[in-house]
Amino acid sequence: MLSTENRQPPPSNGALGSRQRPQSDGALGMVSTRSFPAIVGTADMMLKSADVTLVGYEKIGSGYCTAIVRGRTADVRLAVEEGAKTAAQFGQLVQKIVMARPMPNLEAIFPIGTRLAELAQQERGYSRLSNRAIGLLETRGFPAMVGAADAMLKSADVQLAAYETIGDGLCTAIVRGTVANVAVAVDAGMAEAERIGELNAVMVIPRLLEDLERMLPIASCWLDRPEPLPALIPRDVTERPALNLPEYETVPLPLKQEEEQQQTFEQLD
Repeated sequence: MLSTENRQPPPSNGALGSRQRPQSDGALGMVSTRSFPAIVGTADMMLKSADVTLVGYEKIGSGYCTAIVRGRTADVRLAVEEGAKTAAQFGQLVQKIVMARPMPNLEAIFPIGTRLAELAQQERGYSRLSNRAIGLLETRGFPAMVGAADAMLKSADVQLAAYETIGDGLCTAIVRGTVANVAVAVDAGMAEAERIGELNAVMVIPRLLEDLERMLPIASCWLDRPEPLPALIPRDVTERPALNLPEYETVPLPLKQEEEQQQTFEQLD
């Protein structure tokens, strides 16, 4: 079973996530793998090794996933190197890149800007499964993934948070719970996945940073969204009939005779 190192993050400053944000997000870093659990573990290591912001991950089919981070150039370089090492340990590293000061046209077209991550979090809402350990089990084939998820739920006190597909027949079941329960559940799920079909990858992460937390898929049943404010006007207001005002006819006012004579004198003068 693979597990990322549980490094301590920098202290929080109350910004978007639980970590201190970089003063500038000028540099761009990307690491690509061919496994969803591998890209989650890679992103986790990138966040815990340097002061960077996780923009998200991009799926392009055939199992290819890319983790995208932004931050100062030195931080991004360190994060990419550590993430690439983690992906290589899983045997899933495909590509890596560090790009200083990407052009604005790239941010207008590609999903690489930090603003997109902020908007996604605002629309998503709060997850009731946050602050729990996470286990990811990836199979090749949907039946094997469903069978493994059933075995995980029956073997330990965990909750099925969501599932993810990345193409090439790869499916990932995601469970949340305590570290011990997640570990037991993943072991049971691995055995069931190998019995039914093909097990591709597994990952257990004891604690997620907030950047990664908000980027992982979560079923809508686990989300708490803020309810709209109640209407100030009662709904049972009856419409009152409009008042019919009398119609007035416009009549020109005639000038008095003296005024007409005065105007005549003024014209003669």
